[in-house]
Amino acid sequence: MSEAIKNRYDFVFLFDVKDGNPNGDPDQVNLPRADAEDQHGLVTDVCIKRKVRNYVMLEKKLTPPFDIFIRQEHYLNKIIDSAIGEKIQERQEGLCKNYFDIRTFGAVLSTGERGAGTVRGPVQFTFARSEDRIYQAEHSITRCAVTTEEDFKKQEKREHASTFGRKSTVPYALYRMHGFISAVDAKKTKFSEEDLKLLWKSLINAFENDRAAARGEMNPRKLVIFKHDGHLGNELSGRLFERVTVTKNSDLPRRIEDYLIVINKEHLPSGIEVQEWPEDNVF
Repeated sequence: MSEAIKNRYDFVFLFDVKDGNPNGDPDQVNLPRADAEDQHGLVTDVCIKRKVRNYVMLEKKLTPPFDIFIRQEHYLNKIIDSAIGEKIQERQEGLCKNYFDIRTFGAVLSTGERGAGTVRGPVQFTFARSEDRIYQAEHSITRCAVTTEEDFKKQEKREHASTFGRKSTVPYALYRMHGFISAVDAKKTKFSEEDLKLLWKSLINAFENDRAAARGEMNPRKLVIFKHDGHLGNELSGRLFERVTVTKNSDLPRRIEDYLIVINKEHLPSGIEVQEWPEDNVF
C-alpha cells in the first residue's frame, strides 16, 4: 500500500435517473425518497456507499487490503474479536489495513467481546438531492402467475389468471451529492493515493454493475474535484461547491441535455486545483 494522502479534497458528484427508483423509502411503501416539505428527491449517503462497496468487492474480489467489512453474510463481531492486538489502537490498525471500507468510511467497532472502539473515516458523503422537485409516479403492474393455492383456485376458472402489484418510479431527475476527504483522518486510517483512485473509479462505475428493473436507468454525469495543496485546506468547502452551478433549460427536464452544468474556474483561491470527469483522467 502507498502512503496516506497528504491533500484535502472536496467534490461534487452529479448523477441522474430515468424511469426508475434510485432509493426507495421503506417507511413510505418504497416510494422514491423525497423531502417532505419541498418534494426534492433524496438518495441517502448509505445508498451510495453501498454501491461503492459493491464495486470494490467486484474489482478486488474481497482480497486484503481491499476486503469489505460491511457486507451480507458477514459476522461482524467475529471479525472484530479476531483482530490481532491487545490494545484498541492495534486492533483498529489491523482492521484498517485489511478492509477498504473501514479505511475509507470508518466504522463502529465497539461491539463484540473485545471491541475495537470507533474509527472515523476520512471520506464523508452528504445525501444526494435532486436539482428539481420530483414526481413520484406509481404504476399498476400485473403478473400472470399466482403464488398461493388459494389464489389459484379462485382464478382457475378464468381464462387469464393474474395478480396486481405496484411499481414506483421517478420519470427523470438529476441528483447532486457533495463529498469531503480529510487528509487528517486519512493519516489515521492510512487511506492512500491508491485508495483515492479506487474511490473515484467506484463512484463513476457505481451504477454499472448494480442494474435492476426497479432502478431504471442511472448514470454518472459529472464529478468535480477540488484538490487543496495542503492537509488542512485552502478554502471553505461551501464556497468551492458554489462554483458548480446547474441550470435547467427546459420547463420539464427529461434528459441530461436539459441541464447546463458550469464549473467556475476563474480566480480560484491560491492552492486549489480543479479536476473534472469525464474531461480529466481522475483514476
